[in-house]
Amino acid sequence: MFIGLSTFGAAPILVRYATDVQPMVLAAMRTLFAVIILLPFWLPKKKSVRELKSAGISTFMMMLAGFSLGLHFTFWVASLHYTSVASASVLVTIHPVMLIVAERFVFKKKFSGIIWFGVFIACLGSVMLGLTDHAGGEEFENPLLGNILAFSAAVIFVLYFMIGRKLRQKAEWIDYVFHVYLHAAITCIILTFIWVGGWPYLSMSAILIGIALAVGPTIIGHGSMNYAVKFISPTILSTLVLSEGVLAAIAAYFIFNELPPALSILAMAVIITGVGLSWIKRKERVVKPKSV
Repeated sequence: MFIGLSTFGAAPILVRYATDVQPMVLAAMRTLFAVIILLPFWLPKKKSVRELKSAGISTFMMMLAGFSLGLHFTFWVASLHYTSVASASVLVTIHPVMLIVAERFVFKKKFSGIIWFGVFIACLGSVMLGLTDHAGGEEFENPLLGNILAFSAAVIFVLYFMIGRKLRQKAEWIDYVFHVYLHAAITCIILTFIWVGGWPYLSMSAILIGIALAVGPTIIGHGSMNYAVKFISPTILSTLVLSEGVLAAIAAYFIFNELPPALSILAMAVIITGVGLSWIKRKERVVKPKSV
């Protein structure tokens, strides 16, 4: 998870270097290259559709997870065209609040008070950081639109992550990520042909960035989360992902000279505090239904 989280922080930096590429095209390259790289590892262990169904794995749910991931990538990449790296990275990871409610009422999970408090503090810091966008002046084209796109990507991510939580209880890691990335790539390619009208010419630098996004944030980053979600609560995992905004903001300062204002630095400290609190006690228990 530590290595995976580190790659998340590099994702917005890589995207910022390819703002001349349409968001759905970059998302399509990211997922398509991931599928190509994983193919030789998946082939020796692949399971047929019949075998997946006999194991209780819904192929439709895998398609839905891939569709959600494709939309998530597209919206998030698009947000970086309009707003700061810090705000886009943090707002896209605001989903712990949504996941807590979903896990509590769907999976009947019950978390200790310190975890709830830690998630609340981390999300409070995320909101603080997101609201500092306007402090950047006219540097960004449309911060409000960028923030809306990033938040929409977070909402879609909740659906993707909850489906993954269910499927990963029965599906092997390689089967799950290969099918999900494949359907995400198909989604992004279809969006590209609808929105752009065909596959555009891509420079070698854009292709290299697509490969880097596939290897780092997609296979290592999302791959590590897809592995861990079988054993760890999605809420706790998503809280850890909040650290992406801090890593990305620091990197953006040194690379693009995007200096966060004092409130942003305070918000980053709040996020780190919340992430730390959410991991003081990681034990969780299932609420058993009352006998009738």
